Amino acid sequence: MHILLDIDGVLLPAKPWVSMTLLEDGFYEFNSQSVDILNQILNYTNAKIILTTSHKHSFSLNEWIAIFNIRGIKVSNLDRLPINNDLLNRREEIEKWLINQKKKINYIIIDDDKSLNNLPKNIHPNLILTESLVGLAKKHLDQIKEIMTRIAEAE
Repeated sequence: MHILLDIDGVLLPAKPWVSMTLLEDGFYEFNSQSVDILNQILNYTNAKIILTTSHKHSFSLNEWIAIFNIRGIKVSNLDRLPINNDLLNRREEIEKWLINQKKKINYIIIDDDKSLNNLPKNIHPNLILTESLVGLAKKHLDQIKEIMTRIAEAE
């Protein structure tokens, strides 16, 4: 299982009127509720995280692992979408990455980008679209379990 994960609007609710805490590693503190939910998802799926966030190349993979671990998300299996030299939007980046997979993979996309509503019909059912102001929330657990059940039944 792969989780294609955005950060802004997922682990960092987008509330411009609230100042975010920048930690010593140079990245912002994640929302505690979103951390708890992501940990539950990871415990349930044992998934590999694929960073789709615009920040994905701001740090090395080892630095990202440390960023997640410091914030209470135990991650060892992490990757990111390739550098976006073609200036693709998020939807196009995700589509291209999925098409370029050499074998069929199971995945969930967690993002707040509304343009992802335009993903193709074969990809869109695996999208968990968060609300930017809230981020990843408890209600998403049921949606993820539904996706997991559907994937398991299709195999």
